[in-house]
Amino acid sequence: MLTVRFVGGMEFVGRGASGHDVVMDANEASGGRNSAARPVETLLAALGACTGMDVVSILRKSRDVPTSFRIEVADERATEYPQILKKIHLTYIMSGEVPRERVEKAIGLSLAKYCPIANSLAGVAEITHELRFE
Repeated sequence: MLTVRFVGGMEFVGRGASGHDVVMDANEASGGRNSAARPVETLLAALGACTGMDVVSILRKSRDVPTSFRIEVADERATEYPQILKKIHLTYIMSGEVPRERVEKAIGLSLAKYCPIANSLAGVAEITHELRFE
């Protein structure tokens, strides 16, 4: 179970079964102190981490480990409240001697099968992706 606790202002701290905290806050105009990420930013970061962990795990099985790897997450939200996520674009940026076709396969498996966050959001937002090597 995960618990989200109100701290004050607009700050909340979530703690899951792992025992680690996730702090979230709002900007000052909304009554917060701008001390932490916003909830939707946290959700999008979780998406990036979820699919990124899948990709690394899959690549490790074939001993294809990137030198560096990051995921940039861009989103488009509805203008009207509740300002739901309409589109999410993931840019996987990698360096190292990793075959492109293996990375593409790992990304596809993550987004279609393994990442529960991507699969949950896919029913709400259009998720697209691209792969770049540096």
